[in-house]
Amino acid sequence: MRIGHLSAATGTPVETIRFYEREGLIPPAQRSDNNYRVYTAAHAERLAFIRHCRNLDMALDEIRSLLRLRDAPPEDCGEVNHLLDEHIGHVAKRIRELRALEKDLKALRARCSSPHPIDECGILNQLDSVAAQGSKVATHRHIRGSH
Repeated sequence: MRIGHLSAATGTPVETIRFYEREGLIPPAQRSDNNYRVYTAAHAERLAFIRHCRNLDMALDEIRSLLRLRDAPPEDCGEVNHLLDEHIGHVAKRIRELRALEKDLKALRARCSSPHPIDECGILNQLDSVAAQGSKVATHRHIRGSH
């Protein structure tokens, strides 16, 4: 199948497929006589595996390790277990960070319980005050695929 068919079959954008190929996560496709990439069912299956791992918020290096292990079936799965345990730790840390962020946002929201003129807005005044303090305040990262 050509890349457009693979894209449609797996719900993966064409550029993402090309990216995964450049990153070595999926093997390079063979080229047809007219130089089109030709993908197989094996590509679709591997791509589905990668997408599932990405849906679990695994980093590309984690996926690369899992694919390497998956491609060596005689090995034991201890390294897979270790990798997943580490990923669970990352997720737990992010959950703690998100809970702290939620707490801070709720405290900020509580500063303005009803509409006021903008110059009296407790939220904007607090944001201005914290911004004026610069690096003296705790910050939260915008969290998405943070590890």
